[in-house]
Amino acid sequence: MTDIKSMTESQLADFFKGMGQPAFRARQVFTWLHRGVCSFDEMTDLSKPLRSQLAETCFITAPTVARKQTSRLDGTIKYLWELSDGNCIETVLMQYHHGNTVCISSQVGCRMGCAFCASTIAGKVRDLRPSELLDQVLFTQLDSGLPVSNIVLMGIGEPLDNMDNVLRFLELVNSPHGLNIGMRHISLSTCGVVPGIDALAEKQLQLTLSVSLHAPDSETRSRIMPVNRAYDVEELFAACHRYFRKTGRRISFEYAMIDGVNDHDWQAELIARKLKGMPGHVNLIPLNEVVESPYKPSKRVGAFQQKLESLGVTATVRRSLGGDIDASCGQLRRKEMMEKGHL
Repeated sequence: MTDIKSMTESQLADFFKGMGQPAFRARQVFTWLHRGVCSFDEMTDLSKPLRSQLAETCFITAPTVARKQTSRLDGTIKYLWELSDGNCIETVLMQYHHGNTVCISSQVGCRMGCAFCASTIAGKVRDLRPSELLDQVLFTQLDSGLPVSNIVLMGIGEPLDNMDNVLRFLELVNSPHGLNIGMRHISLSTCGVVPGIDALAEKQLQLTLSVSLHAPDSETRSRIMPVNRAYDVEELFAACHRYFRKTGRRISFEYAMIDGVNDHDWQAELIARKLKGMPGHVNLIPLNEVVESPYKPSKRVGAFQQKLESLGVTATVRRSLGGDIDASCGQLRRKEMMEKGHL
């Protein structure tokens, strides 16, 4: 069976040509799929024989809501979607004055092992297909009734560990005959997969690259982020400088503030030195507590921000949303798995 929603419009044109169908069928079907239809019978401008033929050879992905939590504090909505194989992923819809942002997952689970993250505790199960990435945007819009204008790939999983499917998703969601969300409204976050950063630079996409830094020195970073043992922080900063030279795009550095671990002034000074010659923005994140993690939120977020700014580094503190609904990445999926006895 063919995952028809993972096809680009040009791939659909070839697909229909192979079926002896006219090329314009590709546009019709592509448009229906990107409206969120769940069956071929909903494609009313196709003949019944063609709909039957498609149903015999293709499938349309459509997740179901396993859990949904809405914050009473700020309206943030967190979805736990159940996929066709029974696995679950998380998506978060955040409302800002400039529009609605959806944070999507790129994998079922994660193998990166960051010590402060709930997403990785049970490891990686599988990659998400392009259709399953797209569905998170489509069905969040349909269920919430809120239009999505911005996308961040910062949910469960490492996007550059699922690069081919993520690139296909970006092409799909960017299509003018689909959701038509521009690359400048999309952010992709990586924990520091250096070959992936270099490969992404070659694509010259206009998206925002966010690097989960969390420590500027290898000793600390290796302790909290195992990926640093494969691509250490020196290699990571070198890749970031190459990315900037290649694309001209400013990189955002995510930095979860952990008490007594990465919140020292000397670490702020090291960040400033490493960023020299490259415009970078440091986004300080008040740590969400994870029950299984020994790490606690830093009490020096404001002081660390002031130190960075005194050194000429642009630094902001991320506004915390959804604090009353398990909005930290991986928490809701983990709760579901524990209740089903999968952990």
